[in-house]
Amino acid sequence: MKKRIGIFLLLLAGCSTAPKNTLTQVSTIDALLAGAYDGQMTLNKLLKYGDFGIGTFDALDGEMIMLDHQVYQARADGTIHLMPAKATAPFASVVNFKADMTPRLKDMLTAKTFQSAVDELAPNQNLFLAVRFDGCFTFMKVRSVPKQGKPYPPLAEVTPHQAVFEYTGVSGTVLGFRCPSFAKGINVPGYHLHFISDDKTKGGHVIDFTTGGGNLQLDTCNRFYMVLPEQDQFSKIDLSQDRSKELEKVEK
Repeated sequence: MKKRIGIFLLLLAGCSTAPKNTLTQVSTIDALLAGAYDGQMTLNKLLKYGDFGIGTFDALDGEMIMLDHQVYQARADGTIHLMPAKATAPFASVVNFKADMTPRLKDMLTAKTFQSAVDELAPNQNLFLAVRFDGCFTFMKVRSVPKQGKPYPPLAEVTPHQAVFEYTGVSGTVLGFRCPSFAKGINVPGYHLHFISDDKTKGGHVIDFTTGGGNLQLDTCNRFYMVLPEQDQFSKIDLSQDRSKELEKVEK
């Protein structure tokens, strides 16, 4: 069953390869906030939609980093694992990444000033933007959430128990998305970024960083596919609530 309502909504059973400049998403951020942590799509299927992205895993077991056709898991114990194709994701956003612009950033930047620099280069914030930044970070602060057991608590009750890691002098990749404000309830409006080190030993959800510069790649996406779960867990969630305050708490 397919419905076209401005954005494209696809049921999980009807998945297919996404066209160019398309951000494909599994489930919604509000469903994740409400505790919908059961895996919905295998990584093998997810990789048909993209080679670059972020998300999480079944039972909220860590942070997902999809980079160069590989999917990594940043666990709450600080370790990084290459994930098997049979692993599943309850929430993810992916694209077939092809950069529209590749500027080099040379100034000293924090996470906040980095976002401002990207906004200047890609000012149209009514489109989805995939962001990749490869550089050396004098400081990197990331977090990961621990695996949850049923009955699943809301995400806002999980993040106070998250593991936070700080690194210095680490090279790696910051990646993720800038989503439009109208994506509220569907995805994270604004920036949602993850990190993985070049040696694939460090990573997680980005909280803050400092960098002296690096190579930036931006891919503007004017198409959006959302793959909705068909499982009972999703059907029983109340998605009529405004969870923006919960999201702000979780992201910060």
